[in-house]
Amino acid sequence: MNFDTLGLIPELLQAVAARQYATPTAVQAEAIPAVLAGEDVMALAQTGSGKTAAFALPLLQRMQEAMEDGSKQRKVKILVLVPTRELSGQVGQTIEALAEHLPKKLKVAVIYGGASINPQMMHLRGGADIVVSTPGRLLDLLGNNALSLKDVATLVLDEADRLLDLGFADEIKRILEQLPAKRQNLFFSATFSPAVKKLALGMLHEPVRIAIADLTENLPDIAQRAIAVDADKRTRLLVHLIKEQQWERVLVFVATKYASDTVSNKLKKAGIKAEAFNGDASQGARQHMLTDFKANRIQVLVATDLAARGIDVAGLPAVVNYDLPRSADDYIHRIGRTGRAGASGTAISFILAEQEMHFRLIEKRQDKRVPREILAGFEPATTATHNAESEASPDAPTGGIKGKRKSKKDKLRELAANDGQIS
Repeated sequence: MNFDTLGLIPELLQAVAARQYATPTAVQAEAIPAVLAGEDVMALAQTGSGKTAAFALPLLQRMQEAMEDGSKQRKVKILVLVPTRELSGQVGQTIEALAEHLPKKLKVAVIYGGASINPQMMHLRGGADIVVSTPGRLLDLLGNNALSLKDVATLVLDEADRLLDLGFADEIKRILEQLPAKRQNLFFSATFSPAVKKLALGMLHEPVRIAIADLTENLPDIAQRAIAVDADKRTRLLVHLIKEQQWERVLVFVATKYASDTVSNKLKKAGIKAEAFNGDASQGARQHMLTDFKANRIQVLVATDLAARGIDVAGLPAVVNYDLPRSADDYIHRIGRTGRAGASGTAISFILAEQEMHFRLIEKRQDKRVPREILAGFEPATTATHNAESEASPDAPTGGIKGKRKSKKDKLRELAANDGQIS
């Protein structure tokens, strides 16, 4: 199938060719005709599947057909809600690029929190045709009467599961109350938890259901490694791997903002250009980091899961899970930052002895066994048992031992003890 078989106008086909989209992805092939027909859509599609173009292309076409020539006041017709600042910028840029050749020019407003609200209010003067926004900042602007949603014809929820994970359920409910009852709804999510399904069922009317193949089937070019190591040896191991593998760029995932600051500072002391990419940095600072990272001016970004679905870097050779993610789905999204667009990549996870059971659950979710490695000079003091018999046993433990978990104070003491050394 080619894009010209999907009913798109020549100007959009020109934009598709300019972005070097060869053939439609699975979600694009199914979603574009449904959106063009005005249907509600409920799509299970992961980051990197081409879902932005899947909804942007048909919505741009419908908007062109509905626009009135000579209209002075722009009214918001399309609202796209996204979970993070990075994703709002990424989606906005894609929409603007796809709209470049359209005869009737559109105004796209990208708004997000963590930045001054005044420039965004100024940008919205005279209205906008398409708004891409995080929920909290949208409510701020609505409260300041900076825009109106009464003319919205299409609502897009992009990465709905992440929106709920980040606690936006109440904000989404308040936004829905300000939208017209009659509208088109497009719902994209990488997973469908009970909460996500409940939200979708409350929004959608007889939706076209799209389910793209499981995430794990789309990772053929990612070589996965799991290295057993003690907590206090992880940063030294990371330095060793960066130098040994000669990675020009590597994305390192950690569990907390504190860890991203700590690890990036220790990498800098080891002579490696690294930056902490987390929610404490301003939007401008984070955008500057991404630009420098893509241009190889920064070698390592040490990121929290904030970035798991917001960073899209072509040709990223490696991802390192310094800390394991909380869920198997987050693991797939993390390692999916490498090996994109047909390129190969490497994903390395550091496995502490007490995390062995958790990593087994991740392996089970992706139906893939990742052999444990022990590198010379970084041998762990204790190793976890990992064999086929224990995996097959229905009585195998699935978490920590009750009564043996470290207290918060103990963890803080360990962090303080390790703060003065490379760990």
